Amino acid sequence: MNRICALLAMLLLAATVPAWAQQPEAPAGAAVPWESIPPQQQQLLEHYHGQWNGLPPQRQQALTRGAARWLSMSPEQRSSARERFQTWQRLPPEQRALIRQRWQRFQSLPPEQQREVRQNFRYFSRLPQQQRAQLRERWMHATPVQRQQMLQMQRARRQQRPR
Repeated sequence: MNRICALLAMLLLAATVPAWAQQPEAPAGAAVPWESIPPQQQQLLEHYHGQWNGLPPQRQQALTRGAARWLSMSPEQRSSARERFQTWQRLPPEQRALIRQRWQRFQSLPPEQQREVRQNFRYFSRLPQQQRAQLRERWMHATPVQRQQMLQMQRARRQQRPR
């Protein structure tokens, strides 16, 4: 479960990359010519050079965005990203599929609900490990009505806190 929380955090952070760290995007569906990729990114993507023109344009765009994001990271951020990727690779395919489904469900939420999920995740992450385990146990054994009550209590606590 801790792995899932860590991976969710990673996915959430990846979705919130600042605009200054992203390169201008090609129009959706447009191929990215290899020659248009900055040299540093070409170095990172060298593995794909021979097959670049055969890749779907969406894949080309995703790879160039990823290379730009990688180059914008500090050494510590890169090390952390490597560790998260290795953790991801070690997960069984079923668990990765479940995480992808949850991510897609999160992405389909309205912005206000996404914000609430992020706030709840931050709150949960700051709790001592024993408290997180107790809360997780309570959540797992709660009925849907009890879960809604737990979420409402959390909302009320958040509204009472000074900003």
